[in-house]
Amino acid sequence: MATSNFESIRARAVWQTCLASAFRTALACSIVGVATLFGPECFKTQVAFPAFSYVTVILVVTNATLGDTLRSCWLAIYATIEGVCPAILSLWLIGPARLTASTTATAVALSAFVVVLPENTHLIAKRIALGQLVIVYVIAYINGGQTKQVMHPVHVAASTAVGVVACVLALLLPYPNLACCEVKEKSRLFVENAAQRINLFVKAFSAEDNTSALALISQAKSLVINGPKLLQAIKSKQESMKWERFPFKFLRPYGENPGETFQEIQAPLRGMEIALENSSPFPVSILNTELKDGLEKLGDHISKQIKNMSLDESATVPESNAHDAEKFLQTLQTLQPTKKDLPSLFFLFCLKLLLNKQISPLSAKQEEYIGSNKQIDHHQEGFMRKLWNKLAITINSRRFMAAFKCSLSLGLSILLGSIYSKENGFWAGLPVAISLAATREATFKVANVKAQGTVLGTVYGVLGCFVFERFVQIRFLSLLPWFIVSSFLSRSRMYGQAGGISAVIGAVLILGRQGFGPPSEFGIARITETFIGLSCSIMVEILFNPTRASTLVKIQLSNTFKTLHQCIDSITFSSSNKNNLEDIHKNLKFHVNELGKFIAEAEAEPNFWFLPFSSGCYGKVMESLSKMMDYVLFGSQALRFLQQHSTSSVDWNNLDNDLMLYKDLIGTSTKCYAEVSLVKSLAILDKEFEKKKLPIDLELGKSSSYNIRASSSEEGILNSYLQHSNELADFIVNVDGNKSDEKLKGQLVLSLSALGFCMESLVKETKETEKAIKEIVQWENPSCHVNLYDIACKVRALANTETNLNE
Repeated sequence: MATSNFESIRARAVWQTCLASAFRTALACSIVGVATLFGPECFKTQVAFPAFSYVTVILVVTNATLGDTLRSCWLAIYATIEGVCPAILSLWLIGPARLTASTTATAVALSAFVVVLPENTHLIAKRIALGQLVIVYVIAYINGGQTKQVMHPVHVAASTAVGVVACVLALLLPYPNLACCEVKEKSRLFVENAAQRINLFVKAFSAEDNTSALALISQAKSLVINGPKLLQAIKSKQESMKWERFPFKFLRPYGENPGETFQEIQAPLRGMEIALENSSPFPVSILNTELKDGLEKLGDHISKQIKNMSLDESATVPESNAHDAEKFLQTLQTLQPTKKDLPSLFFLFCLKLLLNKQISPLSAKQEEYIGSNKQIDHHQEGFMRKLWNKLAITINSRRFMAAFKCSLSLGLSILLGSIYSKENGFWAGLPVAISLAATREATFKVANVKAQGTVLGTVYGVLGCFVFERFVQIRFLSLLPWFIVSSFLSRSRMYGQAGGISAVIGAVLILGRQGFGPPSEFGIARITETFIGLSCSIMVEILFNPTRASTLVKIQLSNTFKTLHQCIDSITFSSSNKNNLEDIHKNLKFHVNELGKFIAEAEAEPNFWFLPFSSGCYGKVMESLSKMMDYVLFGSQALRFLQQHSTSSVDWNNLDNDLMLYKDLIGTSTKCYAEVSLVKSLAILDKEFEKKKLPIDLELGKSSSYNIRASSSEEGILNSYLQHSNELADFIVNVDGNKSDEKLKGQLVLSLSALGFCMESLVKETKETEKAIKEIVQWENPSCHVNLYDIACKVRALANTETNLNE
């Protein structure tokens, strides 16, 4: 029942978000429409390009809060300085009468290169500046000698300003749409989600039979999907909240974004889910009456703590349960863990992590009020310095190529668009300018959804003009339902934000303006010019970035395995290695995230004459790597606790030897996968190997196969690890010799068992990864027999030969 209630609340929240976004967009466009259609003539003369005002509105107000809009004001000013001001000088030097299609395209391309090259410039500023450049130069080319060299760019800047001001007013009326209020609401939903998941996990852990446990786990999984989405929404508003601090001093209590604190809750919850998935059968063997009672009280205690982290609630932690938390750990001090107990103890370890990670939001608020003015001034000073640092230009090969591709595609689209139709040439360049991406994206998929969105919006606009043919002055009101539809399109998998924005712009440019000729003719002309612009973008992307996403997936997969190998090697009881493991884990997380992006791009990539991308197999690899990343994280947290209670008299050698055996099991395989992942064709590899007549390093193949498949060896390592863990826990408690012996031993049992579970699970996921890698290689080489370790031996031998030749 709780889950269904949460789902209904979430569905209502999605509707409210979409309707609110559509209302703000409609209000901003209405302000522009009223101002440009019914404003005084002197005003309309200055705002000569209402189309770009609408474009600015869509770029700024989509899914924005007041803080985002205030930041966009600064970005629009910066974009105008970067785009319009140099254009005034260029027009004065060249002369509008001397502009041709080629010189116009060249001027736009050179200016675009300068705009896109700085790495720290915000994406919105770049898009506005590029749009301004297209309007300034192409309209000057169209009007020729009639163009005023100074006032024409000023009119473009004025049109931009009208769009930005309309966005600010739309976010202020009828009440401010504040980022802190959104974060407050999302935080409430997140803590409710987390508290419900904890309650369901604890009930599942305490279940008396498999049927009840699986039902509760399934119920919790429906909530798991929403948690990361809410967390991402909270963290995305961090910058916006900073901008709202300055005009709204009374919002200081909510000035700190709780995203990082909530992130610390998300990981243990994920660990509890993993533990339950590996706990079978139910009821769990370690669960006695005393532990069950203490577990229920502890779960209730943690749920209340998490609920108290909501920004709109007091943070009084229930003191009555503190003793129960201590008692919960004391019940574990007599336990002698076995292999089947490890998932259960890992569950309790994650519960202990949640108990230790609770942070009272009230203390954070008090720090905001009590903090000295000097600290506040220093923070604001640093924030402004960060803004001005955006002017710095970081030049490297990656940024140079990105700027070059953007400038070339923009210049080429304007050239071809102007050749096709001089009067409508800027519509070929404008979609390219305002759709500049910050990172690599699926070129064909994005171009496809942009084209579809443009066609949908244009057709809706033409139909709207037909229906409101007799009511020209109010036909822009027909945009309201389209804003709602486009808001949902932006959140859909099929269209995404690129398609939704294109759909809005397509309709607004027809229904929100006058004097552009028959709507149907303008619609066809704009669709054609948009097609020219998108085609140029695709052509430039293919010419200068010919590497397919499926190839990048293989390269990134190899790099991910290499980083995972480093992570596994860094797992040790040595305290000097703690920071190194944390840094490598961050690097591993980065590589896994990049791999996920490349896989998503490869799935959307057209096959043409290439082999279809094996998305299912790569999905399995991605799932295993994500789990292994989690196990490394939890293992490092367990090691951190053990290192904190380590003294010079503690001998870690026996456990270190056990860990070394585990690392040999995993590390050899990950090294093999890193080498095999880069192989494109086994036939070419065999031919190259036979050509050089190299000997195979059989020792490598034998040891690898033995390591990954020897179940009896794994069992022996685990038994040795558990025995040495029990001996070490007893030794540390006896050396410590104080009244907290029972609690300390309980914590040691949990940490050592959690580390053992993580290492066992890493071995298990390594086997699953081997199956998926073998499927991928077999998919790419259907006529060949696949033996991963033989392939790795051949790759190693060829690599050694190349190294010897170079020496």
